[in-house]
Amino acid sequence: MTELAEHPPVLDQVLRRIEDRRDDLVALTQDLIRFPTVNPPGEAYRPCAEYLGERLRRRGFEVTYVRAEGSPGDCDAYPRINMIARREGSRPGPCVHFNGHIDVVEPGQGWTLDPFAGTLKDGRVWGRGACDMKGGLASAVIAVEALLDSGIDLPGAIEISGTVDEESGGYGGVAYLAERGWFSRPRVDHVIIPEPLNVDRVCIGHRGVWWAEIETKGRIAHGSMPFLGDSAIRHMSALLGRIESELYPALARRHSDMPVVPEGARQSTLNINSVHGGQAEGFEGLPSPLVADSCRMIIDRRFLIEESLEDVRAEVGEILTSLKTERPGFDYVLRELFSVAPSMADRDGPVATAAARAVRRVLGREPQFVCSPGTYDQKHVDRIGKLRDCIAYGPGVLDLAHQPDEWVGVDDMVAAAKVMALAAHSLLTGRV
Repeated sequence: MTELAEHPPVLDQVLRRIEDRRDDLVALTQDLIRFPTVNPPGEAYRPCAEYLGERLRRRGFEVTYVRAEGSPGDCDAYPRINMIARREGSRPGPCVHFNGHIDVVEPGQGWTLDPFAGTLKDGRVWGRGACDMKGGLASAVIAVEALLDSGIDLPGAIEISGTVDEESGGYGGVAYLAERGWFSRPRVDHVIIPEPLNVDRVCIGHRGVWWAEIETKGRIAHGSMPFLGDSAIRHMSALLGRIESELYPALARRHSDMPVVPEGARQSTLNINSVHGGQAEGFEGLPSPLVADSCRMIIDRRFLIEESLEDVRAEVGEILTSLKTERPGFDYVLRELFSVAPSMADRDGPVATAAARAVRRVLGREPQFVCSPGTYDQKHVDRIGKLRDCIAYGPGVLDLAHQPDEWVGVDDMVAAAKVMALAAHSLLTGRV
């Protein structure tokens, strides 16, 4: 009852403004979906960023566009254009930053609706990126606009960014900006990323990730005389056998205190993304009569906050070293492709507390604190920006992300906008 009693009456006007702007919220989401910002290669980044920036500029924000020159994929045909908008308050205070990525994965097959039409149907907006995460970004914009239009005297600053390349690691987006101080104190104090983790959940972090390529070596020979060669595929098979018999059972025994959802992701996991071995088939699909001299495997290891990256690397390295000792002719090359440590904000920190209190107010139920099974741009805010007060909160059901017929519910977007507006007000005014 104390929280309700402390709720300033003027904030009821903010909530009503958001409700009244339901159609505007839908239209903004549709407009964002209609930019086919597919990554890779990075289509339509500039027009999408400029559309968002121009809207915020008209609302009094100072807008900056930052091209991530030299980042993976950046070129004149597909420039990595990020938009950062900032509006100063009436006096000094903290800065609350809403960060949303504008890139989406390719549509793929199986759609029954145009993936870039932004169709409104059955109380949902449909399209690629509707859930992940253009609906969340639109909700953040409407939340901030409603706060500003209420006439509340707000200290500090509000920032909104539309960044790129989150779906490919974020190197041309948040990572690039964080390296240049855009996500560090004293510029920014609190970050909310509207990823789709359900409207009644506050996401405080994510598991770690280690991507690696393992290549086993062999010796080429005629396929009719394999005894004169050495099959890299058979060596890879031996490695897979050890992973099955040793590593998978060990991972299944490890469980985390991190509140990762779904339940199956509270243990360590390893996915074999792909295996490529031997020579490609020739005409009419006929095989090349050769012993494979190379076989490559890509692995995706997700690990827990209780594990170290060094141990994750070492357990695979130990299997490889053992095979090299035990198996005649076994040789390999291990290449690390990507690594990020687990990240978890304090559930009692300012931004998590403000979001949780807002969820209680708007939805009338207790929020669930969760961690994501996969990574998102919090990793760069934390690791590079050294800013720990960062969460993910937004509308949308995570299971719909990257699926055909992706959608986001209009009611959830409205509710999320209300939560974000209340959380921003609490953080700016110190009512946390």
